Amino acid sequence: MGRLVAIVGRPNVGKSTLFNRLTQTRAAIVNDTSGTTRDRQYGKMEWNGMEMSVVDTGGWVVNSEDIFEGEINKQVHLAIDEADVILFMVDIKNGVTDLDDHVAAILRRSKKPTIVVANKDDNNESIYALAEFYSLGLGDPMSISAITGSGTGDLLDEVVKKMPEKDMDEPTDDIPRFAIVGRPNAGKSSLVNSLMDEQRNIVTDIAGTTRDSIYARYNKFGFDFYLVDTAGIRKKNKVNEDIEYYSVLRSIRSIEYSDVCILLIDATRGIESQDVNIFSIIEKNRKGLIVLVNKWDLVENKSQEAIKHMEATIRERFAPFTDFPIIFGSALTKQRIYKVLETALEVNENRQRTISTSQLNNFMQEAIEAFPPPAVKGKYVKIKYVTMLKGAKVPTFIFFCNLPQWIRDPYKRYLENKIREKWNLSGTPINLFFREK
Repeated sequence: MGRLVAIVGRPNVGKSTLFNRLTQTRAAIVNDTSGTTRDRQYGKMEWNGMEMSVVDTGGWVVNSEDIFEGEINKQVHLAIDEADVILFMVDIKNGVTDLDDHVAAILRRSKKPTIVVANKDDNNESIYALAEFYSLGLGDPMSISAITGSGTGDLLDEVVKKMPEKDMDEPTDDIPRFAIVGRPNAGKSSLVNSLMDEQRNIVTDIAGTTRDSIYARYNKFGFDFYLVDTAGIRKKNKVNEDIEYYSVLRSIRSIEYSDVCILLIDATRGIESQDVNIFSIIEKNRKGLIVLVNKWDLVENKSQEAIKHMEATIRERFAPFTDFPIIFGSALTKQRIYKVLETALEVNENRQRTISTSQLNNFMQEAIEAFPPPAVKGKYVKIKYVTMLKGAKVPTFIFFCNLPQWIRDPYKRYLENKIREKWNLSGTPINLFFREK
């Protein structure tokens, strides 16, 4: 499950260039939705069959140009807390700086698997300069060029070697897993407490060995599911917890381990860029989604207009994915929190929905005839047949046609909307693939 590689280092050593290079390797597989502010700081990649998430911690700092020691400290501590392997980037042309020494000291104490990555070795002549980085006391430095990509293959081999064994305490049963995510102070802990409160003994904690990713089994009122990485259980650490941009990193693992995410938005503050960042991670991981507009009891104007306006705003910010349930409630007063659970179970069912090929073709052929794909350069795209892929993580439809490469996004959205109008796939992303017949 969630394997996290973090890139740390002082400014201008090429962290984001390396990040882009590593995550691009999977661009074809991962559906990248642009438009979110911090998209370029979190991505997924695959190497030798191992799937990993990569985070460029530098991108999480507010103004990374004028970084002072304190900001770098935060990045490094954060990486130590969250990541499985840390890539510590240095610049081969500049050699070891005071700041590099400072970072190395923190990393040595943490005993986290770390690789010193000496960047900007663009012509292989700097190989002699590499020796200097042994002084950091973090093992063999590796030289790469993030720009040309040389050396990155060997680097990834090393990352895979250093990746800790997975903890085996993950539940293996088919019970759905829900993650409660959101910005700090959106009410995650209150929601967990409201759910878990009544009888603490119902909660069976399965603590992971390598990481406290805790699954709390919730089994009452006819509900049965795991809550992932419940908010209050993580030990508060040295890094100042209230920093907004770290909350996104904190959510990554819970999202990756879950089936359905319950995203809390604070009704008193409306939707903020932070919420959109967390949404973008949910979407990249193709997870189910429910939005709970929390603290609704504190809002004065509860008119139908206000509700409609809030719903429209949320869908607009999360577009093009707009087909997900939005619930207005309050974790504190427990207003509609069971509705949230019912809906989460429905979304989980929608994720596993299967539609027979004959039903699918009967309906979709009509939709395609009513509005065929636009012609390209005088050639007509003909979609002949559609089928649903079995065993996919989310509903996945394969359309067979003569010119798959000419089907553009607006038309894909038309087909997706048609499918959603006919079948209940609320809250789950769906994949459409076009193949040559």
